[in-house]
Amino acid sequence: MRKIQIALLFLGLISVTACNDKEEKEDEVKNVDKKSAIETELSVQHMDSADVLTTKHKIWKNNKLFREIITKDTIPDLGDTLQIVEDEKGNEHSTKVKKDYEFYITVQ
Repeated sequence: MRKIQIALLFLGLISVTACNDKEEKEDEVKNVDKKSAIETELSVQHMDSADVLTTKHKIWKNNKLFREIITKDTIPDLGDTLQIVEDEKGNEHSTKVKKDYEFYITVQ
């Protein structure tokens, strides 16, 4: 039962940010139980010929931030895709946008 609670807490704490920080974050946690939690954030930032994967972990113990771990890794970009967008006048046109990675997370 404890593993299920931890898994659900971990999944609830993950905030995934893709390209646009202005997008509304799906399933964003408003409050973290800081007595004993690991808060994790994953994001990918698109660069010219590569992407940067950023992983942030905040370890909470007894309502205090015990440690923060941030790693950045360069990963290959997935190329571009054509997307139809509408401008402010209502005209549609196609534009190239970077493809995003999908996140699959396993908690044990």
